[in-house]
Amino acid sequence: MADVSPAGRTAGPGGALSAGPGAVARWFAARSRRELVQDTLLAAMSVLGVATLVYIFRLGSQFGGSGFDALAYWSFDPSKPYGGQPGQLVFLYAPPVALAFLPGHLLSFDAFRAVWLVSQFAALVWLGRRYALAMLLFLPISVELYNGNIHLLLAAAIVLGFRYPAAWSLVLLTKVTPGVGLLWFAVRKEWRNLGLALGATTAISVASLLVVPEMWRQWLEYLTSNPTVNTQMITVTVPLPVRLAAAAVIVVYGARTNRRWTVPVAATISLPILWLNGFAVLAAIVPLWKGDMAALQRAQPARGPS
Repeated sequence: MADVSPAGRTAGPGGALSAGPGAVARWFAARSRRELVQDTLLAAMSVLGVATLVYIFRLGSQFGGSGFDALAYWSFDPSKPYGGQPGQLVFLYAPPVALAFLPGHLLSFDAFRAVWLVSQFAALVWLGRRYALAMLLFLPISVELYNGNIHLLLAAAIVLGFRYPAAWSLVLLTKVTPGVGLLWFAVRKEWRNLGLALGATTAISVASLLVVPEMWRQWLEYLTSNPTVNTQMITVTVPLPVRLAAAAVIVVYGARTNRRWTVPVAATISLPILWLNGFAVLAAIVPLWKGDMAALQRAQPARGPS
């Protein structure tokens, strides 16, 4: 015969308690007022975040639909992928990335767009966890999902790069200049991690060079041609060398003070072209900040009784 716990729940075999009708009320009673306020605020922000994303997609549908950048990834000509000007429908990333996108050409654009959008959103959920939907209120993230660029995946690569340095190859083979974040390993004398990041990038590059040497020639020629931006989107007009110098200072400061969240800040401001959805890279701050704060708390000596 089952025992009855003082809280009014029935104890089953082994004394395990099963939730009764008052489980929800007891859960609320166990939460502090502060926690309830935080949970309510997060739920409201999550709803507003989803509403923001839906609004952006609906608004964009009046101008031809979403996925402008995703279309560039899907539609480039493998025999001559590089040409045009940044801001137009043009593929800009290194040949290994072009090869990685080629299987997507076997799909219709709608199918490719759906797969790519799921990948973007998965990166956001991994970065933000319970805060992911609320993060949609940060306009660059919603615009990033609408445009279909690669910034959220870069944010995920930066976070992963602290544990798996080879993940930096995605950054170096796409946007290139946010690789200034690798100064983190140099300043901290983490030479093995720096070697893994650069070694993985080199290995991928050499392997693709053996497969598509002509594509590499075209890409290098394109980069050295100093293409100008041709877009109606609002961009940050501070010259890239100035932004790179500022980014380097930020990374050095972060490396010396154990602030990993400074790396995505530096990566963002060092993007080759910095427009609104580029700020989506800042999504990496969420897990890194939480991790930094947890490490700081663990490092503090426990207080004994006074």
